[in-house]
Amino acid sequence: MRAAILTVSDSRSRGEAEDRGGPALAQFAISIGAVVVARDLVPDEQSEIEAQLRLWSEECCDLILTTGGTGFGPRDVTPEATRGVIEREAPGIAEAMRLSSREHTPLWMVSRGVAGVRGRSLIVNFPGSPKSIPEAGAGVRDGLVHAVELLSS
Repeated sequence: MRAAILTVSDSRSRGEAEDRGGPALAQFAISIGAVVVARDLVPDEQSEIEAQLRLWSEECCDLILTTGGTGFGPRDVTPEATRGVIEREAPGIAEAMRLSSREHTPLWMVSRGVAGVRGRSLIVNFPGSPKSIPEAGAGVRDGLVHAVELLSS
């Protein structure tokens, strides 16, 4: 399973803050058996997010994971960018991530992340907090592996 990790953040893309979400998400991907073949960092710009998601899905990444840009901030546009490139939404994945986060934070319901399929790639939006990545990921570990297997068959 080939995975790509995209961090979405204005401040991190400008070098004003350390990207801790990308490494946490890469560790999650490795923990489910993926090989991380690409990583990038983009600002909260819908067109840039969409372009990277399209590129990686066309390069046959099986799993594309994003971190950041899923909240209610005016520049949080990762879900909109993801919806702009996916062909089929996978609402159960995003729902399971939110439910898994529920036991860890009372703010679980303000994550707007989505998941879906473009070609043979599964794209999943994770929250931006490094702490929340394994918490949200716990609810979808097996499902992500199964979905990628189905897409590759």
